[in-house]
Amino acid sequence: MGVEASIPVLADAATSLQSFVSVFVGIYVLLIIVHILLSSWIQLPYSRTAEGVQEFLDEICRPYLRLFQGRIPTLGPLDLSPMVAIVVLIVAMVVVNRLIGVLL
Repeated sequence: MGVEASIPVLADAATSLQSFVSVFVGIYVLLIIVHILLSSWIQLPYSRTAEGVQEFLDEICRPYLRLFQGRIPTLGPLDLSPMVAIVVLIVAMVVVNRLIGVLL
């Protein structure tokens, strides 16, 4: 009974873990997009709230984006490194979800 009962539990754990990874990456991609929009294209009027949001996004997104900046050539004034960073993040999510499915 122990082996038969543990298979559905492992399958449920794998599905839950895959869902967590997908949601986490989705939220992080959304944060990166908001960070790019607020830092480059949209200038908010000064307020303590806007400054707090910008600092939060800088602390969360900047370390990951810095891995790609300077290594990916720009296309005129357009910096392609955030797009490459998002694609790498999504590919990593797919790989991790498949590994979870195979291992669990």
